[in-house]
Amino acid sequence: MVSLRDPPKKHSVMIAGHATSISLEPIFWDALQVAARAEALPLSALVARIDAERIEADDPPNLASAIRVWLFARALKP
Repeated sequence: MVSLRDPPKKHSVMIAGHATSISLEPIFWDALQVAARAEALPLSALVARIDAERIEADDPPNLASAIRVWLFARALKP
């Protein structure tokens, strides 16, 4: 069971051929893995897609924040 007290965990993900370190709380890692399975994508491909959307913003947030917001927005979709 995930606790609200669980600290962020750092994982390395390949994006565009290079390793990127991302720190997220375990609940977000779990949600990201569920989303990747639902979209039939490897986790790294989903993170790369979120990253591509993120860098299109006028003032892009950091990748971890973009992932959290993407997951939250996904959860709100009917």
